Amino acid sequence: MALVGYARVSSVGQEVQRDKLRHCDKVFEEQKSGTSDQRPRLKTCLEYVRPGDTLMVTRLCICAKC
Repeated sequence: MALVGYARVSSVGQEVQRDKLRHCDKVFEEQKSGTSDQRPRLKTCLEYVRPGDTLMVTRLCICAKC
């Protein structure tokens, strides 16, 4: 079982998110604007996660503007 992290970082708050995921076995990171809905690293991350793994996400937002 692995602890897998995902972060979408911008120019602000990158180190905070990286710090929160430092203990993960594998981290997928994406540098994308919040206005972009293209998330290839998220797709790869979700394909990587297996039953029994834990996926840790630093921030969640369900609005269309983040």
